Amino acid sequence: MSSTDYKGPLSGWKIIDLSRVLGGPYCTQFLGDLGARIIKVEPPQGDETRDWGPPFKDGQSAYFSGVNRNKESLGLDLSRPEGREVLLRLLEDADASIENFKPGTMEKWNLGYEEVLKPRFPRLVHCHITGFGADGPLGGFPGYDAVAQAICGLISVNGNEDSGPLRMGIPIVDIATGLFAANAILAAAVERERSGKGQLVEANLFDTGVALLHPQAANWFMSGQMPQLIGNAHPNIVPYDAFPTATGPIFLSVGNDRQFTRLCHELGAPDLAEDERFLSNADRMAHRDELRAVLVARLAGTDGAKLCDSLLAAGIPAGPILDMPGILTHPHTLHREMVVERDGYRGTGVPVRFSRTPGEARSVPPIFGADSQAILEEAGYSTREIADLRDADIVPSERRKVR
Repeated sequence: MSSTDYKGPLSGWKIIDLSRVLGGPYCTQFLGDLGARIIKVEPPQGDETRDWGPPFKDGQSAYFSGVNRNKESLGLDLSRPEGREVLLRLLEDADASIENFKPGTMEKWNLGYEEVLKPRFPRLVHCHITGFGADGPLGGFPGYDAVAQAICGLISVNGNEDSGPLRMGIPIVDIATGLFAANAILAAAVERERSGKGQLVEANLFDTGVALLHPQAANWFMSGQMPQLIGNAHPNIVPYDAFPTATGPIFLSVGNDRQFTRLCHELGAPDLAEDERFLSNADRMAHRDELRAVLVARLAGTDGAKLCDSLLAAGIPAGPILDMPGILTHPHTLHREMVVERDGYRGTGVPVRFSRTPGEARSVPPIFGADSQAILEEAGYSTREIADLRDADIVPSERRKVR
């Protein structure tokens, strides 16, 4: 199927993406993967993640490339009235818009949702992503993923006694905020089919960080006990942890007594399942350290990868702990098309499947302003008007240097 023939579940949708960095771009890349047309409106300096590197390839940073495929780029100076008029024209037939400006910025530009966007575009779904939301004691403050991980308690439950609290190695709060935002936009669009009206939807890093605290928050609500730094282990399930083997570490996720019995048989220690210390998960929790010592000794001389294959075949969740080359070249990764390549671009694939209208990486991450001319022409601007916008640097041809 060629890109021109592509019909995804969101084909026909037009989304104006004013967001930068990660949460918003991750949201719109996902919606673009599903067929929506994403017009990425960038400030004259460009999305700052274009400079977040190395590594770089063909002038694009890996960070920017990872969350900006399936988009068109328009450089636009929204700080000037003429730039805002261009945006308003683009919104006339848009299904949704998204931005992650500091609260009050859109209002300062006379683009506030309640005052301007809602009355002018009553069917528009407008998504606002922020650090802490617009109200409350922290409302309006800027936020980055690491700060959200810290203040929302995620760092406090990650790590072990030796390491102390640790930031997670991926920007999990930013990514989850983007996914929550995508869900909210789609939910608002479903409701619009009933009411005929769009609405404002909000997502922020703080609320997302709190929402991600399962099961630690649920445990604290019920017991009042502080979570402990237990590394890879699970606070509610044993054995659910990383274990060393002769060929590298593996992870065992034994979720019930039946799986534990099967594990013991696969390890050639069926009597372990009959040990009174390990009969139930509650028993195994009470004797966590003793069971770990037994399993470490049993696993020490095994081929971890082969063992994991045997355990999976026996219905026991297990897997080797792979590095980037290990997972991104894994036969299952490739079979599931979770690595995509197009015109020199390589990225992770679309993680959801549709039986009739699959997602697709149709276009590579755009060069800054690469689509400005075509976007403006489609919006009805004449050649002379576009030239005037470029001459006035309202639609910059190149990124403006940050001073």
